[in-house]
Amino acid sequence: MVDGVVNGFYAYLNLQKRFSPLTLRSYRSDLEQFFSFIESEIQLKDLNSIQHHHIRGYMGQLMQDGLSPVSVNRKLSTLKSFFKYALKSGHILLNPAQKVIGPKKPKRLPVFVEEQQMDKVFNELQFVDDFENNRNKLLVDVLYQTGIRRAELIEIKETDLDLYGLKLKVLGKRNKERIIPFGLGLKRNLQNYLNDKKANNFDSPYLFVNKKGQRLSAQNVNKIVNTILAMVTTNKKKSPHVLRHSFATNLLNNGADLNAVKELLGHANLSATQIYTHNTIEKLKKSYKQAHPRSGE
Repeated sequence: MVDGVVNGFYAYLNLQKRFSPLTLRSYRSDLEQFFSFIESEIQLKDLNSIQHHHIRGYMGQLMQDGLSPVSVNRKLSTLKSFFKYALKSGHILLNPAQKVIGPKKPKRLPVFVEEQQMDKVFNELQFVDDFENNRNKLLVDVLYQTGIRRAELIEIKETDLDLYGLKLKVLGKRNKERIIPFGLGLKRNLQNYLNDKKANNFDSPYLFVNKKGQRLSAQNVNKIVNTILAMVTTNKKKSPHVLRHSFATNLLNNGADLNAVKELLGHANLSATQIYTHNTIEKLKKSYKQAHPRSGE
């Protein structure tokens, strides 16, 4: 019975919520981990056997295992969605996750790379002139100039590019499509890369491919970004998402409208975008302390 409800939940997420394959895999992993814990604690006859204290115990175990509050809250969000579905579909009488509160998340500003450091990547770093190095530099440029997510990057196809209109079409979370503009410099780099790709007889429809002509994996992208950012920054975090943070922060630092940044990032709510304004405020504070004669009094 439990398996039937879980499979129904996956179908609901896929067909009605239209979640991406990556998100679906994440939900599946979370639920498998949760039910593995539950079955070690109680004899699970049906979903009504699960109480709120079981979920709290599971969260406590996750914290003991060293998971961060952010990760624990994400897993709790999966459980809340699942039990809400189970209640609405009549499989349980009460939602055991409804009143469970996750651990408090520490307030952290998004990690980003300074504008001057990113300029070094494109204007100072020397790369060997071959397919892989040119692709790697372009990949970082696309992430930085568009602010797209890693999952969105690896799904880009050549047909998603409008080189004449200077636009890129991406499919974001919940299969929401958005159009992102880019500049003439990136257009030239994209055209050169496409010519190289054709010269190597790589006929994959996906934009970014490896040396065998196959679509890049998420691990490939992580390695490329980490290697290049390590040349210009000492930040501990050097992930593709850091480039997304850098895109948003540098836009706001240069006077971009917050709502425009929200649309470019594909955020559903403005509150998700507002966190980047904190970096802007911190920069203003730093400038004030350095420049105002009475700032130290």
